[in-house]
Amino acid sequence: MTAALAITSVSIPIVAAGAYVVLRMRRKPKDKEKRRRLEVNSNGRLGDATILEVRDDAIFYEYSVRGIHYTASQDISKLLELIPGDPQRLIGCPASLKYAYHNPANSILLCEEWSGLRMGGRPVNGIVGSTRP
Repeated sequence: MTAALAITSVSIPIVAAGAYVVLRMRRKPKDKEKRRRLEVNSNGRLGDATILEVRDDAIFYEYSVRGIHYTASQDISKLLELIPGDPQRLIGCPASLKYAYHNPANSILLCEEWSGLRMGGRPVNGIVGSTRP
């Protein structure tokens, strides 16, 4: 009986840890994208970008970091309420971006807490380069 109790007391935490790992890996892609955006926002470096195109729910932009030119896009389907008016007006406008220091290809123009979008050189919603209250 003591052996059964010892096996049970050891196996329950192992099963619980395994269940936690499996559930953590099964997060939804939209949750992973939101976590990525917030991570880049909190730890990223600032840079300048130019908006090339706005199509459907994506913004296409280009930027340069340490002499390397990048062209990227960002899914904005969950962030459309942060863009005032017609997103097409952003084409050709300069923007601020944040990028991951160790992976400059990992960049954002916009997230739930920050916006690098500018209209005619002016900040959109007055939140360029700052964190929303």
